[in-house]
Amino acid sequence: MANHGVPTAQTADRAAAQIIKVDGFEIAHRELGGGTATPLVALIHLGANLDAWDPQVVDPLAVDRRVIMLGYRGVGRSTGRVRDSLGDMADDAIAAIRALGLARIDLLGLSMGGMVAQEIIARAPGLVRRVVLASTAPTGGPGLRRMTGVMLRGAARGALTGRPATSLLFFTRSTAGRWSAAAYQARLMRPRADREPAVSPGIIRAQLRAVARRGALPAPTAALQVERALAIHGDADVLVPVTNAGALRAAFPGIEVVIVPDAGHGVVSQIPATLTDRIRAFLRG
Repeated sequence: MANHGVPTAQTADRAAAQIIKVDGFEIAHRELGGGTATPLVALIHLGANLDAWDPQVVDPLAVDRRVIMLGYRGVGRSTGRVRDSLGDMADDAIAAIRALGLARIDLLGLSMGGMVAQEIIARAPGLVRRVVLASTAPTGGPGLRRMTGVMLRGAARGALTGRPATSLLFFTRSTAGRWSAAAYQARLMRPRADREPAVSPGIIRAQLRAVARRGALPAPTAALQVERALAIHGDADVLVPVTNAGALRAAFPGIEVVIVPDAGHGVVSQIPATLTDRIRAFLRG
């Protein structure tokens, strides 16, 4: 389907914000690339707006397909009250995907975005072909109920050291991890035409409630139906412990699992070239 007359960008820095009307609210999204391959819908992590997408992740994925970075209600340019339920976030995403005229998609979910992706698959059978889950967890995932405390401690440490909380929470403290964190922050600060409003503490609190509720649910007992699934996780993830990568097998029995050494919660941005190649191969195969 055409993207409402807005030219499709080739890089994340140049992707203009677009709006989809959903149930009386506006959901923001940005689009990259094109082609005939199955479109990829990308869902960002907790506490982030669309500006938080790493261009070294999404730009390569858009070389041979349309990539749609989809926002959450009440975040950035998206209107309405922020959701504190992953199921509600999934319902919004499904409505937006259908409003875009898409009948079959692939999904990429980072952290909370991966949790929303699982809810989409459960609620809309047949919509999702393949799914890539990075640094995420199933229901009842180990450590999810502790995420709030970990994030608060990371934010406090960032305030004391003058470093971005995402550098401390998403990357390891090794030399390679520190270098990757600095490069990641520099990429996110590159000039762009239409930055979104900043994420407020209230948004973060609501999303943390949603994740904590997921952690309190029973572990999955039934498989989610997709053609193929891929999990990517850092072995030193402090927000969503690496044991969650294995726990995803209960929801996706044939899932391919990639564990990256000396990598944290921001694993995909720590070695973006290697992992975007892996994701592209998975989506093509």
